[in-house]
Amino acid sequence: MTAGATDMTAAPYAAPAAPRPARVSVADLARMAATGRRIAMLTAYDASLAGVAERAGVDVLLVGDSLGMVVQGHPTTLPVTLADTLYHTRCVVAGCARPLAIADLPFGTFQGRAEDAYAAGVAALQAGAQMVKVEGGAWMAPTVEYLVRRGIPVCGHVGLTPQSVHTLGGFRVQGKSDAAAAAVVADAKALAAAGCALLVVECVPRALGTRLTAEAGVPTIGIGAGPDCSGQVLVIHDALGIQPGKPARFVRNFMPGHDSIEAALAAYVAAVRDGSFPAPEHCF
Repeated sequence: MTAGATDMTAAPYAAPAAPRPARVSVADLARMAATGRRIAMLTAYDASLAGVAERAGVDVLLVGDSLGMVVQGHPTTLPVTLADTLYHTRCVVAGCARPLAIADLPFGTFQGRAEDAYAAGVAALQAGAQMVKVEGGAWMAPTVEYLVRRGIPVCGHVGLTPQSVHTLGGFRVQGKSDAAAAAVVADAKALAAAGCALLVVECVPRALGTRLTAEAGVPTIGIGAGPDCSGQVLVIHDALGIQPGKPARFVRNFMPGHDSIEAALAAYVAAVRDGSFPAPEHCF
């Protein structure tokens, strides 16, 4: 090669890739709740929407067993298997870098022996989740403690627990009487004392959501539990207005007035942050 000639075989200069943002951690969620910064959570089941949700500013993505209804077309969440959850968890984690990922443990994987719940939790964390979610009240506390002691962070779920739909007689608001409200509070406190770092509170009167947030001792994530929870969660299909049938009272479609899914999800995040969602019409 003569002087001054250009080596056409040399690889073009590539700027170093931007560093990936750190995942939101369980400790980050506790700090957000302590400082009054509301936590924005959505469900997600695939890499593409996980990436859109991340760009919209979502803090937490829940790989919910709601996939049984909105993805698989079942009338309840009960048919979802652990294999389904692990597959969708891997998809979601591959599609985003910042949001904390929670995997819902499906019906039948955690309600029996604690050792079985541990095996399911290990599989979820190995699939990329940073936390697992279990439904149930104080009776789940020993299992929660078993998991947490062995390094598996746990999110509890009180109020309406969809995996118990047949026992509850349908998707009904919980905690309406004084006695029922006291039972939900007792459940939440027992789960927090056992080591739950987060609590989803579903379909309870607004006053009970406020009380739980004040008394549970851990951040609360409301869905139909009023605006005073530490954060909110919606099924992403509901937030985009693509759910089949009539939406639940606590649902708001954020697509109207926005020209993209990302803009709609950003509006959801903004409404959670400033407390305008849920509005009175979304509460019980």
